Amino acid sequence: MEKKTQKEQNPFVFSDTNKRYHTYDYYLRHAFGKKCAKIPLDGGFTCPNRDGRCGYGGCIYCSERGSGDFSADAALPIEKQYEVQRGVLMRKWDDFACIPYFQAYTNTYAPVSRLRDLYERALSLPDAVALDVATRADCLPDDVLNYLTDLSERTTLTVELGLQTIHDQTAVKINRGHTYADFAKGYNALRNRAPKARIGLHLILGLIGENDEMMVETAQRVAELHPDEIKLHSLYVLEGTKMAEKFRNGGYLPLERDHYVELVVNVLERMPPDTVVGRLTGDGDSKMLLAPFWTRRKREVLNEIDKKFYDKNTWQGKRF
Repeated sequence: MEKKTQKEQNPFVFSDTNKRYHTYDYYLRHAFGKKCAKIPLDGGFTCPNRDGRCGYGGCIYCSERGSGDFSADAALPIEKQYEVQRGVLMRKWDDFACIPYFQAYTNTYAPVSRLRDLYERALSLPDAVALDVATRADCLPDDVLNYLTDLSERTTLTVELGLQTIHDQTAVKINRGHTYADFAKGYNALRNRAPKARIGLHLILGLIGENDEMMVETAQRVAELHPDEIKLHSLYVLEGTKMAEKFRNGGYLPLERDHYVELVVNVLERMPPDTVVGRLTGDGDSKMLLAPFWTRRKREVLNEIDKKFYDKNTWQGKRF
């Protein structure tokens, strides 16, 4: 009798491969019926913890491009940015749909008239089938919520909120500029006002001063919110950030790869099985990356996560 493959042994419902978690690729293929790709865009925004509304300098790990290091030049119109990025992907795939992704900085931190101009132009771009907007939960005033509600009625809208951690003492250390209570207020307002919008949450593992118990507590609280999507990555150190100073002075020790893999599995075991996993590892700009270098080997990290799920005979949601 032939031994079953990992795919054949996979007990996880939202998978047609060996992956024991709800991959973004699986979601996209079932939602849109074809290969989809995100196209990162820089709309020229800033953040409230950069311009002085609630602080200066931004989060201590954030690059000068506001986490938009892989976007095209912000000086270009979004149509040209999209054309450049889409052209690169067309060398890899013949037929795919696109999701314009306003990624850099805080993409609802502007008057609604400006948001409407940018978002509507993005939705009219060739092969665009949805819209993805990264922002902060404290940047969702009523007029913005009204517009996002309207958008969510017309397209598949995902609003990504940078939570990172539920622990306010950590938020102070990373200069996030708002509390968990601020986050919860914004999250609930968005969920209630725009029920058709997908909400994604960003979590960072290995933040300054956090132990495993604190990170798992964040995962459990997030699971209770039942977000549509989560993104995980290890805290990495980029040249030119406040984190770089702390790292060089011995004030921060990055997670080891195997520790990170174990944490990811522990976090996903606690997530609802229908919550889409938008990202499991992050890789900063290689020219700026100071640590940890294992984040450069993304495929290797993902393979180790798959192996850990299989070896433990566990899956996303097993402990939800």
